[in-house]
Amino acid sequence: MKTSTIYNFTAQSNPQDWIIIDDVVMGGRSNGNFTISDDGHGIFSGVVSLENNGGFSSVRHQFSKLNTTEDSKVVIRLKGDGKDYQFRIKDKKSAYYSYIITFKTNGEWQNVTIHVKDLYPSYRGRTLDLPNFAGGPMEEIVFLIGNKKNESFQLVIDKIELE
Repeated sequence: MKTSTIYNFTAQSNPQDWIIIDDVVMGGRSNGNFTISDDGHGIFSGVVSLENNGGFSSVRHQFSKLNTTEDSKVVIRLKGDGKDYQFRIKDKKSAYYSYIITFKTNGEWQNVTIHVKDLYPSYRGRTLDLPNFAGGPMEEIVFLIGNKKNESFQLVIDKIELE
């Protein structure tokens, strides 16, 4: 099976390829940042605040359509902080809902493998009565933290591939 690179971070990567969306869009007070480290990793970090009914921070990357099958996997090389994060995809940039799954980080470098057929449809924290992602186009990926508590976070990302 052919591997496609969704994003491979280098010291020359443009942080503006990634867009932060925090709960401030609905009045919250969370604050996420996205930077590129000197050693060429994407760093998604910040603080999640439950103040004003907030509670999440996310970073998203949109790209030209990649085709997937129900057997496709997304493999992410990352180093988390021991917290849970969501990985989300959109089949179309314009879609109002995402397909999501939660993964755990362990504080060490790890490869997180996500089978696309395990991603379930969700909108604003509610699971939708629709089937899981069955493959097809993919145009956006998102990392989101929203563990229903006030906390700081840091997720270091090396590369994201589609297998």
